[in-house]
Amino acid sequence: MARYAMVIDTRSCIGCHSCTVACKVHNNLPVDMIYNPVTTVGPTGVYPNLHMAHIPLLCMHCEQTPCVNACPTGASQRREDGIVWIEESKCVGCKTCVMVCPYGARVSNHEKGTVQKCDFCFDRVDKGSIPRCVQSCHQKARIFGDLDDETSEVFKLVNGEHAVRLLDDLGTEPYVFYIYGLEG
Repeated sequence: MARYAMVIDTRSCIGCHSCTVACKVHNNLPVDMIYNPVTTVGPTGVYPNLHMAHIPLLCMHCEQTPCVNACPTGASQRREDGIVWIEESKCVGCKTCVMVCPYGARVSNHEKGTVQKCDFCFDRVDKGSIPRCVQSCHQKARIFGDLDDETSEVFKLVNGEHAVRLLDDLGTEPYVFYIYGLEG
């Protein structure tokens, strides 16, 4: 069984938001909903040596899932392959999962009365494809694959490029990793 993960190389991300747009289109999201925002940090440094970093954010698909544990209806679930998702028919929109997610990765859909989030496009992954955000990244800043496959790029990056997890001290063990290269 695969254990899916994503690596985001912030050294390559240019903040174009193609990942955000691809995600919105694929998931047919309302205008006010974003699963996949890109945050810009900076500038840092002193003129003329200024630097900026663009940090795409999304559900971290945690191993230790506060959202799944807190969900009173069982709508929030974690698959064996590590993908965390919401079974919409079970979601009552109570927003408990929104409150416990330390990454702010869940959004309320007021029209449907449910909570939604990134699910690594598991409809595509199950067919052997990659998430839309990865496919749309022309800078190749997003890498998706099996964390247990020693030949995969994800495995190599996580184990060789000093990849880090956001808020690692919380013990949620996210499956989204970042490679940073801020200068200045």
